[in-house]
Amino acid sequence: MEHVSTIGLDIAKHVFQVHGVNAVGAVVVRRKLRRDDVAGFFRTLPPCLIGIEACATGHHWARVLIALGHEVRLMPASYVKPCVKRQKNDATDAEAICEAVARPTMRVVPVKSEEQQSVMMAASRPGTFDPAADNAGERFARPPGGVWHRNSAGYRRCWYADRVGRRTMAIISSLRLHGPRFFR
Repeated sequence: MEHVSTIGLDIAKHVFQVHGVNAVGAVVVRRKLRRDDVAGFFRTLPPCLIGIEACATGHHWARVLIALGHEVRLMPASYVKPCVKRQKNDATDAEAICEAVARPTMRVVPVKSEEQQSVMMAASRPGTFDPAADNAGERFARPPGGVWHRNSAGYRRCWYADRVGRRTMAIISSLRLHGPRFFR
């Protein structure tokens, strides 16, 4: 295989699509990879530029590939979409990602650490994250019973508290026991 300089990686649940080009822009590799084979494939490659669409799992794979010595850039999907030349499928998405990451003016998303992603997940759950309560040692302060929103007037109960409340609190309790240090 020739030296690959740029790779577009389209990620999915089970099958990932790789599209790689050399320094001249000629296609060197087009391949489907199963999830288990991704790290092994990139371990065999010399360090190169890899583009991935930004999403929750994109940050995970970016961390994995950076640990292998590659330069990874995450791009919003809306910036990659104009590069798709024909019908949308995994192979053309990977090709479009490869083309988009090579553009010098492409805006990229910074790769988030596990702790940053955990905080974002907790903050996206209404009423479960209260940084003001941090000084009391309780990050998830709320009145007992259900899910609560905190606004300028104080706490108010969510309309969907009965359906979501117990499950949300179970997730938060699990994070306290097994999650990153931020939650402990």
